[in-house]
Amino acid sequence: MRDDPTVIALVARVGDGDQEAWDELIERYAPLVWSICVRHQLSRPDIDDVGQSVWLLLVEQIGNLREPAALPGWLATTTRRECLRVLRAARRHDRASLPPEDRMPPDTPDSMIEQEIIRAERDAALRAAFAELGPSCRELLSMLICDPPCAYTQISATLGVAVGSIGPMRARCLERLRHSPHLTAIADGAWNAEANQTKGERGDQRPR
Repeated sequence: MRDDPTVIALVARVGDGDQEAWDELIERYAPLVWSICVRHQLSRPDIDDVGQSVWLLLVEQIGNLREPAALPGWLATTTRRECLRVLRAARRHDRASLPPEDRMPPDTPDSMIEQEIIRAERDAALRAAFAELGPSCRELLSMLICDPPCAYTQISATLGVAVGSIGPMRARCLERLRHSPHLTAIADGAWNAEANQTKGERGDQRPR
């Protein structure tokens, strides 16, 4: 994700003291922080503690990030360290309520961290792309993906469109979503990552 210009721009705005950018950054990456805490089986109070520590550390360090686009990786690594700090502190004070040493959560493999970063970036891009759609498209897609999906007759009455127009309207909205610059950047990044991985695998197969 290091070439994602949206992350670079967001970090720059936060560094300039843009409160709206800071709120956007937290909304974008809070699910990443949360998922790492849940995997470490932290309680809700401990998750809140870790989250607060991570965001405070980011406030202190964001101006020193050598590669602003590497922010997701920095957040994942910092969250993992904070989770282990909380677990080790609890183990010292309440050994009876914690698993034995050999059952403490191990350090997360880098590949799993990478997958969580990609998932967080994908979800953030999808939310940003969805927010840029027109009101009618947002409402239509929301009604179609709710659980259970709304009936076409209900959608027709709510949006004031003919039932026969819902399918074509849905196709147009999804086409706009697919062509959003936010999703295009994610797709290009995924393609590049896959190409690099394939290249590396081919390199490993060369005669030695």
